[in-house]
Amino acid sequence: MGGIGKTTLAQLVYKDKRVNEHFDFKAWVCVSDEFDVFRVTKTVLEAVTSSTCNMKDLNLLQVTLQDKLMGKKFILILDDVWNENYADWEILSSPFRSGARGSTVIVTTRNDNVASIMRAVSTDRLKPLLEDDCWLLFEKYAFHDGNFDARSQLEVIGRQIVKRCEGLPLAAKAIGSLL
Repeated sequence: MGGIGKTTLAQLVYKDKRVNEHFDFKAWVCVSDEFDVFRVTKTVLEAVTSSTCNMKDLNLLQVTLQDKLMGKKFILILDDVWNENYADWEILSSPFRSGARGSTVIVTTRNDNVASIMRAVSTDRLKPLLEDDCWLLFEKYAFHDGNFDARSQLEVIGRQIVKRCEGLPLAAKAIGSLL
């Protein structure tokens, strides 16, 4: 489900200082609708080497990435994956197998088939926020000073809006920010 917090949760993991201490390399790739093996591989390689890559050949990219990852522990976030093509995933993941034990690939997706095709070790399905939690998030964005007491008459309207957000954090943040 869109807006439930998959990317936000992955960002919290990615930015956590313990992650930086635990892994040799980390990379983030926003995949979205177009699952381009060349582009994703190149983005990972550039993150690992901290430099721009001008290679035009997928095989050369993958061999170079495999060499850089050899024996190193890495974390890779593939955000917003939609592609259900098993062959694409096999090609993309080939260099990752050279990483050290404990290397991790985290995939955010709305599609259960993607997790299955990528042979996920585990999956976590996020659930909508409880209404009270959604209200707290909405309140934080709608009332920047954190005090809606001066405008308590707006609470009734705000709570009606929160119900319509159906527990989606992105909806609560976006609408709250607009108000």
